[in-house]
Amino acid sequence: MQLRGGEVYTPYVKQCYEGDPKMIDCFISALHHLQPYLANGIKEIELPSVEPFLMDELSLSLTGGPNGYTISLKEMMIYGASNFSMSKLKLSENGKPFEAQINIPSLKINARYQSSGVLIILPASGNGTFFGQFDDLDCMLKGKVSVNETSGERYLHVDALHVDLTVKKMRMMVKNIFKNNRILTEAINLFLRENGQEVFKVMLPQLRKKLAGLFMNISNKLLAHVPLDVFYVPLAKQTS
Repeated sequence: MQLRGGEVYTPYVKQCYEGDPKMIDCFISALHHLQPYLANGIKEIELPSVEPFLMDELSLSLTGGPNGYTISLKEMMIYGASNFSMSKLKLSENGKPFEAQINIPSLKINARYQSSGVLIILPASGNGTFFGQFDDLDCMLKGKVSVNETSGERYLHVDALHVDLTVKKMRMMVKNIFKNNRILTEAINLFLRENGQEVFKVMLPQLRKKLAGLFMNISNKLLAHVPLDVFYVPLAKQTS
């Protein structure tokens, strides 16, 4: 934080004011104001760039049976999360969760790929690289927050967060599978093309949980360094 005119000034914070009839619009604008800082990282609070953000692993069982086709995506690098637009925000009232609707135009995933089992009639065990692109991604966020006091300052904290996702268009593919086995690579890519929505549905429970944890960590990292009264200025601290 810096001082400007005797007041605390934090470049990545756009202030909103209690009593503003367009307060919701201000909060949405403040979140959009954060986008370049999320993309580049904020050194002063040790917040790394979210472009890309890293996710550890997703394990997916895609067909049944004793030799079912399973894949693991590891060391996932995800691009595009900072390029969001928020269309709806409902603040928490009377203990009810807050709600937010955001859209991400395109989310791209690069990962290490491992598979085992049988796909159609082919043994499909192997390693390689995975690429996924998910376009027009709608995210509904619901969560609960609390206010904690430290050294005379009030801080907001996200206690719980639920993320739900829908995607309009997707493309997934693998390459460099098992010493560039062309037949196996083509079979896997055909499966991914023809069953994209089903694969996404299998991904969804793990993806929701991991994204919720990631979004909570980023939010609380920011909120722990900015007192509530700095980004939401109460009437008592407003100057005429």
